[in-house]
Amino acid sequence: MTEKLQLDLPLAGEEEAHQHEEAHDHGHAPAFLPHWMQEQWTLILVGLAGVFLLMGWAGERWFGLPANVALIFYILAYIAGGYDIATHAIPALFRGRFDTDVLMLAAAAGAAMLGEWAEGAFLLFLFSLGHAGEHYALDRARDAVNALGKLMPKTARVKRGDEIVEVPVSQVRIGDIVVVRPGDRIPVDGVVARGAGSVDQSPITGESVPAPKSPGDEVFAGTINLDAALDIRVTKLARDNTLNRVMQMVAEAQSQQSPTQRFTQRFTAKFVPAVLIFVALVIVAPPLVGWMPWQESFYRGMLLLVASSPCALAIGTPASVLAGIAQAARHGVLIKGGVHLENLGMIQVMAFDKTGTLTQGTFRITDIIPLNGASPDDVLTLAAAVEQQSNHPLARAVVEAAQTKRLDPPLAEGVENLAGRGLRSRVADKPVLVGSPALIRESNGRVWNEEMEGLLNQLEAQGKTTIWVQVDGRVIGVLALADTPRPGVRQVMARLRGMGVERLVMLTGDHERAARTIAREVGVTEVRAELLPQDKLTAIQDLAETHSSVAMVGDGVNDAPALATATVGIAMGAAGTAVALETADVALMADDLAKLPFAVGLSRASRRIIVQNLAIALGVIFLLIGASVAGVVALSGAVVLHEGSTLLVVANALRLLRYRERLKATT
Repeated sequence: MTEKLQLDLPLAGEEEAHQHEEAHDHGHAPAFLPHWMQEQWTLILVGLAGVFLLMGWAGERWFGLPANVALIFYILAYIAGGYDIATHAIPALFRGRFDTDVLMLAAAAGAAMLGEWAEGAFLLFLFSLGHAGEHYALDRARDAVNALGKLMPKTARVKRGDEIVEVPVSQVRIGDIVVVRPGDRIPVDGVVARGAGSVDQSPITGESVPAPKSPGDEVFAGTINLDAALDIRVTKLARDNTLNRVMQMVAEAQSQQSPTQRFTQRFTAKFVPAVLIFVALVIVAPPLVGWMPWQESFYRGMLLLVASSPCALAIGTPASVLAGIAQAARHGVLIKGGVHLENLGMIQVMAFDKTGTLTQGTFRITDIIPLNGASPDDVLTLAAAVEQQSNHPLARAVVEAAQTKRLDPPLAEGVENLAGRGLRSRVADKPVLVGSPALIRESNGRVWNEEMEGLLNQLEAQGKTTIWVQVDGRVIGVLALADTPRPGVRQVMARLRGMGVERLVMLTGDHERAARTIAREVGVTEVRAELLPQDKLTAIQDLAETHSSVAMVGDGVNDAPALATATVGIAMGAAGTAVALETADVALMADDLAKLPFAVGLSRASRRIIVQNLAIALGVIFLLIGASVAGVVALSGAVVLHEGSTLLVVANALRLLRYRERLKATT
């Protein structure tokens, strides 16, 4: 009774979309029917099955309908109720696949052989009604994600010379200028070329507050331009934009089964053949030893078929996973598979990159301290000459400070990156080092003196990071920089602790004192400082040795190895970073750490509901198996309990679509 969970992707071809649509149904409406009947085919069959069943049963019971005429209505009810199931189960049976639908058809056929046409028709009616209910419920979960695809405008207003031409989005090219009016949805990924205003990015990032945009700022397809006309230079083709990548990855997430899904599939694959063998024994063995007549043993065998069909077991976990992924996507959190949804719900240790994750990642120079007769401008100019060839956040701060002071850095030649320590170069044919104290000590230990050590201790005690500048073997000064924690990060850490995340570990290349100063401000429980990029990977491996599940939160670029090694890798700000979308298991589409407790809470709620659904499904199955073998339940009662449990687990899964984080932060 399960169906393949599939999303309709935007910009898919008609043939592919048709295949997706077919994957939603067990059976297919006849092609000669009107379109509206094909759309409502499942409900029409359920309605016909119910009407024919009622006419046969009520006519025979109260209106003196002849038994042969009532039998015709029951047969019609069989056809209507069993059509959808049979078109799926019979071809599967010929391929050697035994699933829950086969058990239902066998039970209905057995009831007919016993002359229990009314109960067999009732079984198929309720089974088809349950299937229609699953359709409705699962479509609600799909729609929560598919709604993102409907946000994509079909056309864009493109500048062509002096004219503005409306063209299909698929024909827009990189470098085109697209004009977006106030109130319109932005049709492309790009950067603002002209104009300034606010953009509602909630469909992509989940941010509730509109983001201000000005020339040079990035915008995403599907977001809403609120209050001013914008000219946007296209940076990505329609098929490559952020919204399409998110939709594609959500669709791919369905094929990555959770551990519970894999368990239920293995269980069902072995359980269904075992049930068929057991049913044969229940039918054959008692009459052979004289325990009961053939008719009664056959009836109990049919009861057993109904009782043991694991529909609720098969549908409960996929429905929960789809609803959880859908609710996360609606709030700007991309979870790339059921396995990651379940794993995130088990996390007790979470490691964080510091710069750009716990802090804002925008350093500023607080002190320029010259040494050995140099001037502050000399120190900053030489540092900027080397750092302008690096994209590190510290380097950008140095270059911006030099630009602010209108300095003109000379040309640096042969810049070499020394991972985790700094840069080596030549300026005016003199060797230059720009980097950490460790780099200066390594180059020539005699250069480092007590004055420098005292200065370093003083700056580190203030939580500042230092960049030392050495030219031709002589240290000419030090730059002190400071990064500030993200707003609200301490509250985020408190909420995570309140959810049961026991260890919050900050990983950073900063020196120990500066790292601990930031750690006290943000509220993490542990610090691992002075780490090179490869050391972060080692730290994750160390944490994994003592805890089965470890999450790593980073920017998805420098932290890629650690993200890939962690049980769950979580990338920040993935709406603007293709690498983050590809690397991480979970992506916070907005650059908003406050989404993290929501993601963890939703994953834990999903795990609870998955466990509840397993308990309900297995409990009802074994209860009905025992009752059917003992003969204490009628076929109609077994059908009601069986279908009721299936609808119950689906309804329970859909509660995730209303999930809101309610946990209060602890201090």
